[in-house]
Amino acid sequence: MNAAPCYSFVKLFCLSRFVKTITKKACFHVRTPYHADNLTWPMQQFTKLYLLVSLILFVACQPGATSNAQESETNAQSQDTIPKAAIPLLADFADFEPLLHRQSDTLYVVNFWATWCKPCVEELPYFEQITQDFAGEKVKVVLVSLDFPNQIESKLIPFVEKNNLQSEVVVLLDGRYNDWIDKVSPEWSGAIPATLIYRQNQRQFAGSKFASYEELKSLITSLL
Repeated sequence: MNAAPCYSFVKLFCLSRFVKTITKKACFHVRTPYHADNLTWPMQQFTKLYLLVSLILFVACQPGATSNAQESETNAQSQDTIPKAAIPLLADFADFEPLLHRQSDTLYVVNFWATWCKPCVEELPYFEQITQDFAGEKVKVVLVSLDFPNQIESKLIPFVEKNNLQSEVVVLLDGRYNDWIDKVSPEWSGAIPATLIYRQNQRQFAGSKFASYEELKSLITSLL
């Protein structure tokens, strides 16, 4: 309960007690039972006043009787405690497709994976090592998560934070896989892990897990 609004009604509480006392005394002097139907007209007015004051006091002291400013401040504080994901969420493949056709001198390593895919998780350290070993060169690793929408906050984000992934991570939520798999590569069966490595018009596609870090590194250096 908020003490501020209730404190402002202390005087009203005292007034209600005063009105009640006067009403009882008036009933005593006219020798009638304390019941509204038996009171004279003035005493009935006192009774109504007492009930009105009591009602105001009761409503004012409810937990919801806070000021708009206090409610706004509380809502703002609650929103600040909601974790905000720093991982881009792409609803449609059309939003993601430009990443596959960048015409620059940077070599892009685009890996499709998911937290529920064991082979994907097993080879992730290879891509993280690429990010570290080629930090001074024009090589960029992008980890494209295909995790289900209801697992983003419960599994993906905790996984990224726990493993402190340094490569860029994006989420592709477009579940119409048959519509866009061939646009990534005609060689792709749809299974993951899958990796597209390209620079401008040079492209290499791997439709399975890399056996070792050396295998991945060799494929990358062949395109540099």
